Amino acid sequence: MTAIDISTGETRQRGAWRPSLSGILLVAQLELRQRIRSTRWKWALAVFVALVGAVTLLLESTVGGEMFYGGPGDVVFGVLVFFVLFLGLLVSPTLSATSINGDNKDGTLAPLQVTALSAIEIVLGKLLAAWAASLAFLALSIPFMVWGFVGSGAPVGAVIVTVLVLAVELLVVCAIGLGWSAIASRTAASAVLSYVSVATLSVLTLVFFGLSFVLVSEPTTVRYYDQQYYYDETGQAYDSWTGERVDDPTADGCTFREETWDQPHTERTWWLLAANPFVIVADAAPSNDVVSDSRYESPQTMLGSIKYAVRSARLGPETVVNYCYGYDSYEEPELLPEELERRERLAGLSAVWPWGLAFHGLLAAGAIVLAVRRLEVPHGRLSPGTRVA
Repeated sequence: MTAIDISTGETRQRGAWRPSLSGILLVAQLELRQRIRSTRWKWALAVFVALVGAVTLLLESTVGGEMFYGGPGDVVFGVLVFFVLFLGLLVSPTLSATSINGDNKDGTLAPLQVTALSAIEIVLGKLLAAWAASLAFLALSIPFMVWGFVGSGAPVGAVIVTVLVLAVELLVVCAIGLGWSAIASRTAASAVLSYVSVATLSVLTLVFFGLSFVLVSEPTTVRYYDQQYYYDETGQAYDSWTGERVDDPTADGCTFREETWDQPHTERTWWLLAANPFVIVADAAPSNDVVSDSRYESPQTMLGSIKYAVRSARLGPETVVNYCYGYDSYEEPELLPEELERRERLAGLSAVWPWGLAFHGLLAAGAIVLAVRRLEVPHGRLSPGTRVA
């Protein structure tokens, strides 16, 4: 099938899956010019900057002067990263969820389909334009994230990697919205479905993970270590396990007891967290957190704490809990062999974010394929009210 190339005026063979850089850029330029002329676009940028700036000032005034985790600005940086991601997940669907069915409703899609532009060029051009628009929002938030980063304990690469991962996540959301825009004939339906998809990834994955505890819980024997006695302010000794008063303590060593109770085996369901965009961003951000032989060693950054928690979930429940010297002594005891083994296994775990990004990449690719198939001309079967050339 031949058609007219609107960029050169020549005729050429058209195929739905024959992309060209010139065709993609042409469609993207048309989309961006239309957005730039829109007053709503300018107001959206202004509101976005105002929200991020207000949150930054609020965080600085409340927690910026305190020492949290790795530095006074760590909470500011971590919360800002998540807030920007949250706003990006809200804004990005609006940039692509009505791109195809909206043009079809206005009668501006058919003129593109009669040209030499292939279906994949139209889809990728619209996707590029939506992504570029979402990157404008991200670019305006970078100064605020840098401001929060200055006082944090995160390494320099944290800002760069975080911005890159945020950009990829925005691309995925734009692709999902574009796919729904091609599938649904009504713009309201595609917008709702796009937000449902975003909510499923960002919220429902956490809900499903929590609800799955009932399904993956089973009786597990846990060994608890604790001091044999503890003392009140008068020096009176009490049994650590029963709380009964002891008038003649014979020793003050560490003792243990075993209990069997239901515990969730999260090593079977951790992959639900890997699909969450907030977990992906936190896990991908470099941090100075190191798993050491110290019992009191904890992650040094807010994003590192989330990374540590998710990777701990991959190991399942702890079978040894050590409370010896845990609350009334500054003495640093040696870790038990079981604790050392868990630390080593935790340090040897691979990153979670590549799995999440791979899954999101499959979702984006599937959405693009569906969109191209819907724009392919000639089309075998159309929904009522659909216009094609």
